[in-house]
Amino acid sequence: MIDHTGVVVSDFERSKSFYQKALAAIGYELLAIFPASTTGRTDVAGFGEGGKPDFWIYQGEPNRPPVHVAFRVESQQLVRAFHEAALAAGGRDNGPPGPRSHYHAGYYGAFVLDPDGHNIEAVFHAGGAGPD
Repeated sequence: MIDHTGVVVSDFERSKSFYQKALAAIGYELLAIFPASTTGRTDVAGFGEGGKPDFWIYQGEPNRPPVHVAFRVESQQLVRAFHEAALAAGGRDNGPPGPRSHYHAGYYGAFVLDPDGHNIEAVFHAGGAGPD
């Protein structure tokens, strides 16, 4: 089971703003910020729900190749809300909301590139189905 993950971003403030707006649509909040003076290395921000950050951004040289992170949501409506919020926050469309039956029946997702080109997805698995 994955406890947390993250991406390295080139412009911490720009990415922090992007993720605050994009992830708010799916119930995520900015829950923690640690400046370089605290970490001893770089600025860090953690996003999550229920008081537990599980997605982190770190100031630095962005991951190459860019990373793909998918957030599981509870409805197709949340997939669409994420996509709309992420685009409004400055993300670039990388696949509009819709079924992705080539992954599995019931897969409904949307993809957006963050300011550094990381492929960020919201996905709903109808009926609780997952990949075979």
